[in-house]
Amino acid sequence: MTEMQRPPSGGFPVLSRPRLARHFGYLGGEWVADPGADSLAVTDPATGAVVGEVARLGTDAARRAVDAAHAAWPAWAALLPQQRAAVLRRWSELMQENREDLARIMTAEQGKPISEARGEIDYAASFLEFYAEEARRPNIEGVTSHLPGAEVEVWREPVGVAALVTPWNFPSAMLTRKAGAALAAGCTAVAHPSGETPFSALALAELGEQAGLPAGVFNVIPGSAAEIVGVWMRDPRVRAVSFTGSTGIGRQLYAQAADTVKRLVLELGGHAPFLVFDDADLDRAVAEGVKAKFATSGQDCLGANRFLVARGVYDAFCARFAAATRALSVGPGIDDPDIGPLMNAKAIAKQQDHVRDALARGARLLCGGARHPAGPLFFQPTVLADVPPDARIMHEETFGPVAAIAAFDDEAEAVRRANDTEYGLMAYLHSRDPRRIFRVSRALRFGMVAVNRTKVTGAPVPFGGMKQSGLGREGSRLGLEAFTEVKYLCRDWG
Repeated sequence: MTEMQRPPSGGFPVLSRPRLARHFGYLGGEWVADPGADSLAVTDPATGAVVGEVARLGTDAARRAVDAAHAAWPAWAALLPQQRAAVLRRWSELMQENREDLARIMTAEQGKPISEARGEIDYAASFLEFYAEEARRPNIEGVTSHLPGAEVEVWREPVGVAALVTPWNFPSAMLTRKAGAALAAGCTAVAHPSGETPFSALALAELGEQAGLPAGVFNVIPGSAAEIVGVWMRDPRVRAVSFTGSTGIGRQLYAQAADTVKRLVLELGGHAPFLVFDDADLDRAVAEGVKAKFATSGQDCLGANRFLVARGVYDAFCARFAAATRALSVGPGIDDPDIGPLMNAKAIAKQQDHVRDALARGARLLCGGARHPAGPLFFQPTVLADVPPDARIMHEETFGPVAAIAAFDDEAEAVRRANDTEYGLMAYLHSRDPRRIFRVSRALRFGMVAVNRTKVTGAPVPFGGMKQSGLGREGSRLGLEAFTEVKYLCRDWG
């Protein structure tokens, strides 16, 4: 069976370039399916309609993907850096040329408001552009010799095959952030996208092929994560694994990597505090707080989960924040609202549980608090005030449009409560006192701190967290480290 023989998928968005609608896996430069396996239905979270069906590949395809990547690695690694860079740059350009189609695919399968989807495509393309430049930079480093008559050099070489495992909330950007770094370093890649959003990854594979990626350099295998990623974790040829997802799954991969001593990059859960001190610009803090909480409908590991506000400005902040939240629009992503649908029924249940638990413990409901009439996967933008420290929402990642606010009395309390979490990805801080900004930024145990703003990420940024928010960094020059080995050469000419 070939891809052209598949039945049409009536729910798929109309595209200006229909070739981006790929329903098979991409393995060794070919589009493949398992004729004996069921397909994977992908639904639009806004409507529940089936967007399309994707081939469900299994353990055999996972092994063959590693075979293809391992076979392609020597030639890809041997290319001049500028040759790899040219392919990555062209891949980025093709993403921009197909921006609207890629955004429509993302909104259809993920539910993201279309303007946010367009922004993610720009963000995703920027990683390929950035690593096209960085591909030229892992040079040989000369070291002053400590031995008479010897010359010393340090080389960086690609580790080999890299496994890339990506989530549903940023289905394009998380893939290019990983693939750009791995391929720039000279590695080849096997990728597994979330079963809820595989079409975005497959469209990127199509554009990568058009950009000139040789067969086997980049492979995309949809299907069961447990089956596919399990094969890759056991295969000694897979030398690096980059995963974005929950802390629980990250712990499992950490343990599984031990047998073959793989390189790991783990971008895991977050539970970001949003600190507002009494000297903050309150209007700015409210505006930035709305962005930090409700972007991607709250389904963002960087999303602000706990708002800790100085008691002197607490009532004013709560009133203004709740008013701004009530003004947010809710609806299908294609209509470009402020808040789109959540990904699945489990996400809705979590919002309900967190709201119910907080209210039972004494919190006040300022707005929202229930499902939205737009559909079964929509939840009202919600603000809870006076949330006690023992409420579940103060310890668990909500991953949805529910904001929890509590007051603090002094700086020491604010820092202590902000750090009282197993997570350490992002923290937000609003103050106009430069000394306080320095003290608190130093004291916060988070990998990233945003001061008086929300948007801080980008291709040049070392993205990652502390504690159980993960290992390693993605983006920036540091994003290459997991995909390169350091080789030391001590040479005597005799």
